[in-house]
Amino acid sequence: MSYAPANPLIVQGDRTIFLEVDSPLFESARDAIAPFAELEKSPEHIHTYRITPLSLWNAAAAGMTADAMIENLQRFTKFPIPPNVPIDIRDMVARYGKVRLVRSAETGTLRLECDDAPLFSELARIKGVREFLGDKAGDDSYEVSDAFRGLLKQGLITAGYPAEDLAGYTEGADLPIAMREVCNSGMTFHLREYQKQAVEAFHADGGPRGGSGVIVLPCGAGKTIVGLAAMAKLSKKTLVLTTSTTSVEQWRREILDKTDLKPDDVAIYTGYEKAIRPVTLATYQILTWRPDKGAEFPHFGLFEKNDWGLVIYDEVHLLPAPVFRVTADLQARRRLGLTATLVREDQREGDVFSLIGPKKFDVPWRVLEKKGWIAQAICHEVRIAMPADHRVEYAVAELKDKYRLAAENPRKDEIVGQLLARHDRPNDRVLVIGQYLDQLERVAAAYRMPIITGSTPNVVREQIYEAFRKGVIRQLVLSKVGNFAVDLPDANCMIQISGSFGSRQEEAQRLGRILRPKSDGESAAFYSLVSRDTREMDFAQHRQLFLTEQGYGYDIIDETAITEDPMLPADPESLSPEARAILELVAPKVKRPRKNKIVEE
Repeated sequence: MSYAPANPLIVQGDRTIFLEVDSPLFESARDAIAPFAELEKSPEHIHTYRITPLSLWNAAAAGMTADAMIENLQRFTKFPIPPNVPIDIRDMVARYGKVRLVRSAETGTLRLECDDAPLFSELARIKGVREFLGDKAGDDSYEVSDAFRGLLKQGLITAGYPAEDLAGYTEGADLPIAMREVCNSGMTFHLREYQKQAVEAFHADGGPRGGSGVIVLPCGAGKTIVGLAAMAKLSKKTLVLTTSTTSVEQWRREILDKTDLKPDDVAIYTGYEKAIRPVTLATYQILTWRPDKGAEFPHFGLFEKNDWGLVIYDEVHLLPAPVFRVTADLQARRRLGLTATLVREDQREGDVFSLIGPKKFDVPWRVLEKKGWIAQAICHEVRIAMPADHRVEYAVAELKDKYRLAAENPRKDEIVGQLLARHDRPNDRVLVIGQYLDQLERVAAAYRMPIITGSTPNVVREQIYEAFRKGVIRQLVLSKVGNFAVDLPDANCMIQISGSFGSRQEEAQRLGRILRPKSDGESAAFYSLVSRDTREMDFAQHRQLFLTEQGYGYDIIDETAITEDPMLPADPESLSPEARAILELVAPKVKRPRKNKIVEE
């Protein structure tokens, strides 16, 4: 086994990997292990990764062999690799596909197969597996009801033996779809090479290994385009599920702009409009709505309202838990998941693997950045002291209130003004985003910026977004609505004043809002404002894990390093009539019954 003392990896027998940040081989080693190891901690000098069964199975499903994983470890290890680690990797990777779901060519029945008779006998006795097996169909197979296809896959991955699903899919109704070479907007359009590769990895030449899986691409890299290209490749009726009405509108715009589908082919199924057509766009919120907790989900019937040939799950890492239930019944339909990160805050990555499909394609953010497909990002964490009176309030507060008090540090308001002044060039487009409504409204009022929250009507939201795209307004305050599917390609600066505790997926979404390539080629700036010596700092370290996974690092700076005078609120008389009209749209403040309510989207 090869190793060298100058190498940056230390591989431990418990499958933990330590990576030295200061090594000149840091980036190469990080990129080599990232496909099959999960980042757990990322302090200044040593990053900690762990090899897990799910990380190995995702890598295996994407085509990486156990030998390739072991070779990558050997290339960068400082010390000899403990002998159990290569054995563990080979054994765990070999489990993927050891049991297979297939379709009998003679009878058309679904079967679970396994060539290892003792193992099969063991699995058939495990709770979560045995109740979904039908009659024996030979020494190496059991019949399985199609209704149990998803539930059985969940049970098998829990047992440690993920099934490779080779049973194929219902064809679904045909719908001819072609991608345009010249968009309706007049721009020429071509799929990027990595987008073509993503579609081919999902489709797999139409064979049994294609038709279900997850594509992982950075925000701004064109995940929606990959979805459209998959639709065109299959040319089937399609159901698209996504996070919000804003995202639904974005999907509709892109479909009509970049494919030959007509407006009558595309329908929206949300709380505002409910129609079903060959391509139907729905939100997760409408699917999970029910009159009360004991009631059924009335809109789950949407999945059966058409002969869908493809179901697309946008932002699959946010798929609500109730939808897993209906997704278990949809295993005969082709399923495409799109996401910037496979991290789920509810730890249900295994359900995504089982019910949507394994990761089929992944490109690191920094790779696309180097090729110019997404903007370069410079990330800063600004550490801010709390005023004395606020510090006292924080010190005596209950633990459950400390995070909010730290997040709403009033000193952040002035730092926002200083950063707005720093990014006040004509080409700058600045987004201020946060978690708490009182804080957001205070900042918006202080610097006379329009604000969008969950209560902002969709028509008004679109007017404000369009004004931002055109440069009529250049600063905008967003609540959590800004986390998802906001199409503001010219935004080049984000100021994060508060967030959802330690959410790595939220960090991914927010950074992604400013990663669209800029027409002037300049980099984007991401600022995270954190109160010093508080619980907010603890949570900020967890949020940074996502950026570290993608090859970014935070530049930690003290508030005293930001020396600009705060931006003065714009004089209404100096604003254009269009900008004044936008401010008037959001000027009235709705009085809320509870202070510090977090916006519900």
